[in-house]
Amino acid sequence: MSDLPLIAVITVAGFLTSALSGVAGLGGGTILIGLFYAIGMTTAEAVPLFAAVQFVSNTSRTVAYVKHVEWRAAGWFLLAAVPITFLVAPYAVGVDANWVQLLLAGLILVSLAPGRGDQALMPPTLAFLTAGALNGVLGMFVGATGLFVGRLFFLPQWRKETVIGTLALTQMLGHGLRVAAFGVVGFSALAQPERLLPLCVAVIAGTALGKHFNGRIAQDQFDRIFKIILVVLSLKLLWDASRGLGWI
Repeated sequence: MSDLPLIAVITVAGFLTSALSGVAGLGGGTILIGLFYAIGMTTAEAVPLFAAVQFVSNTSRTVAYVKHVEWRAAGWFLLAAVPITFLVAPYAVGVDANWVQLLLAGLILVSLAPGRGDQALMPPTLAFLTAGALNGVLGMFVGATGLFVGRLFFLPQWRKETVIGTLALTQMLGHGLRVAAFGVVGFSALAQPERLLPLCVAVIAGTALGKHFNGRIAQDQFDRIFKIILVVLSLKLLWDASRGLGWI
């Protein structure tokens, strides 16, 4: 795919997936990074660009929900995320994208397994530290982590808006750390301005649209469509990775 059609495709995808996250609070980034890999980007190309775009997207979503943010959660999150992100960075840049696609597809399918309802997975402080650690490790390879660590922020005592706002803030911080870490090892997100700038505009507009429709879409209908999209995307990633590795 030549660069102009590619820019158009990823810009539209950025708008739609950011709108989805504006409605649901998470998930859109996972679809977007999956599309990046599905159209043939390498890890060193996809993750820095994705991290920069999602930093903007989550910043706009954090601003939209800022009065609902639980700030202490972000502090514990950073305590684990900062050192781990920079420690993992040197190992992420040379990884085979086919293995990353397999990992991402597997994580998506695992995320769709039935959960534990409204029960918290672990005590809050431990949950936030775990989220930071997972963000630092998985995020450097697959880019998106909200769908996988988001469950750690679903606390029974938190309102939906608190979950969305706090998750947006921690995701913003995690993506900012990835941008910095990849820059340190020689892969700057600013190296692709012709892709980055349209994507940033698109995700801001998509977030605004998603915020507008938050609460206006039936949750069961939305969940059904969302899961179908994730299953189709994971199957596409599995197919591409299997072909790339010579398994089929």
